[in-house]
Amino acid sequence: MNSRLYRLGRFSATHPRHVIAGWLIGIGVIAALSIGFGEATTDNIEVPGTPSQQALDQLERRFPEQAGGRAVAVFATTDGRVDDPDNQAAIGETLERIAALDHVGQVIDPFGPAAALLQSPDGTVAYAQIIYDIGARSVPGDQIEALFDTAGPARAAGIEVGYGGQVVERTDPEQARTSEIIGLVVAVIVLLVAFGSVIAMTAPLLGAILGVGVGLLLIRLLATGMDVISVAPTMASMIGIAVGIDYALFVVTRHRQHLADGLDPAESIGLAIDSAGRSVIFAGVTVIISMLGLTLVGIPLIASMGVSVAITVAVAVVVAITFLPAMLGLVGSNIDRLRTPFVRVRAEVDPESASAWSARWARAVTSRPWTALAVGVPLLLVLAIPAFSLHTGWPDARNRPEGSPPRVAFDLLTRGFGIGANAPLLVVIDLTDAEPDAAGTIAERLGRLPEVQQVTPPLPNEAGTSAIVLVTPSSGPEDEATADLVRAIRAQTAIEDQTGTQLEVTGATAFYIDISERLNDRLPIFIASVVLLSFLLLTAVFRAPVVAAKAAAMNLLGISASYGVIVAVFQWGWAKDLIGLEQTVPIISFLPMALFAVLFGLSMDYEVFILSRVREAWLANGDNTKAIVHGLTASARVITAAAAIMFAVFASFVAGDSTEIKMFGLGLAVAVLLDATVIRLLLVPATMRLLGDANWWIPRWLDRAMPHLDVEGVEDGAHLDVEGVEDGAHLDPPPDKVRDRTDVETR
Repeated sequence: MNSRLYRLGRFSATHPRHVIAGWLIGIGVIAALSIGFGEATTDNIEVPGTPSQQALDQLERRFPEQAGGRAVAVFATTDGRVDDPDNQAAIGETLERIAALDHVGQVIDPFGPAAALLQSPDGTVAYAQIIYDIGARSVPGDQIEALFDTAGPARAAGIEVGYGGQVVERTDPEQARTSEIIGLVVAVIVLLVAFGSVIAMTAPLLGAILGVGVGLLLIRLLATGMDVISVAPTMASMIGIAVGIDYALFVVTRHRQHLADGLDPAESIGLAIDSAGRSVIFAGVTVIISMLGLTLVGIPLIASMGVSVAITVAVAVVVAITFLPAMLGLVGSNIDRLRTPFVRVRAEVDPESASAWSARWARAVTSRPWTALAVGVPLLLVLAIPAFSLHTGWPDARNRPEGSPPRVAFDLLTRGFGIGANAPLLVVIDLTDAEPDAAGTIAERLGRLPEVQQVTPPLPNEAGTSAIVLVTPSSGPEDEATADLVRAIRAQTAIEDQTGTQLEVTGATAFYIDISERLNDRLPIFIASVVLLSFLLLTAVFRAPVVAAKAAAMNLLGISASYGVIVAVFQWGWAKDLIGLEQTVPIISFLPMALFAVLFGLSMDYEVFILSRVREAWLANGDNTKAIVHGLTASARVITAAAAIMFAVFASFVAGDSTEIKMFGLGLAVAVLLDATVIRLLLVPATMRLLGDANWWIPRWLDRAMPHLDVEGVEDGAHLDVEGVEDGAHLDPPPDKVRDRTDVETR
């Protein structure tokens, strides 16, 4: 045994203090750099090449004082009108405090010239527009808290106050931390049940925590070179915890198998890293490649989410093949010490055992493959049906917790001005070659459009080259009618030709519409690219294009079912109360693409783990059915434990308040559950049984063209014995199974 991974694992096991010390030094350096130079996350929206971005760029050039982030302070009285002297004085004091805050460039008073626009018809609700001198999500968090603190004078007078707008609508990191803790607690329970030992449980848990911690520090450093979306650290934590524990679980399981066979700890760890470590690297690389694919969509913030998750997964892989074997080396042969009460130390399942539940299950499925398909495929298809009505958008503040400043502001604006007041559209008018009073003509024309509730008078810049008007739709931010209105304004070519102007629409609502359209346009290309890449990788690993194509089809079916569940819950409202969702919402624009990237990568984890054991047995005995039973028996328990951990971690994030995180958590949890049960334990063995020897057919030209990737150490002989094949033996397919490889070339 002389592979690099074997040597790395054995070195880490025999020099654990050196390896752990190296990690501690590295963490110290990264932490120092992160504290000294790291940046906070942001949600500054930039979508190069979209109409919204072009309008914002023009606004920054010609109207810089209007280009900053915007917020609103909304006031509602329960006694009298907002412009009653006492109420007006209290509101005025609050507005003075707001104007004194850092980065606040302008406050448009509801009692000034714009009073008719900023006070409700019944006079009980008013709002002030707050314009910052920096981007909406560049406003520091302490300044947002300071904004909330300005409400004192108004509230003391009995006035209800809310704060809305893009500046204040952020994911609460405390909610994410709570979800992470819940996920870790459940992971501890699953690991204790799986291993029956505190020590065996501790190593994977410490590795996952270390990996996520280092990943988050690196994300802060990443933010110095690119804007990182605020949801990225939470996404990275969610996935990092799950894959970190899973990868460690695979290594520890293989290590315990070797110990049970009588190997000394150092040799056992080296072999575990050379075998399970290869699967970990392959699975991790697949997730990383899938997530980096998000950089190709042309939206920097979406790209930052992909890069952030990729960084955390990469750290989890490195932890699994260095830090984890060092921890196992420290423990030595005592890995099963500190047994937990009422839970016995679990002996690893013998792949040839006839009594194991996984063996009985595998034999049942392979003996009735058509029955298994008749149960599994319709189930997934039924779950996928709602996905055909998937509608993407961006959840608005009505889905925030009751009593939160954004939710209060949303409800008050809706009560006083209609729901469209929460979806203002900023129209930028280029007056360079315009007719006199062109801006007024345009404002009047825009007011006639369907779904327009109100248009403000034009506000020109000092040079007279541009003007802006604020259009209030009669529909809300999530409504398709608002998107139609944006398209209608952009289609006003006749008025542009008549007045010599050019109209562009921007603002948060318009940006979200443009993001949705770009992501929807590029989603099919993205999916096709990821599926093709995964097919090529699996073909290179297992020399089996039929198996690779089958895996891609199964993964697509499972992910479609996950999409369907998300649509049914969030868009249709089925069982929404169970997850604390008050209103139905559109599916977040970037969720289908990001979820696909994560799930397709994660599904390779289980696929490789099962297929490597099946192929290992097939190479040894040439019997397809026996190989399936062997592979499922050997891998079922660890896959069940790994899936339970992933499900628990992802499901814990459904409890948070953020709609975005709820969607991701539910989608990932459902997909993992279906993947590990319906797909891996039902459809995979059934289809492989029906395909027979065709599973392992490959044309000779493709066999020569594809690189040889060994993800389980079979070529190096990492496995000790599979039905009489000794460690170190090179395993070739049985001679009678090679016949079809040459057939294709003659056809």
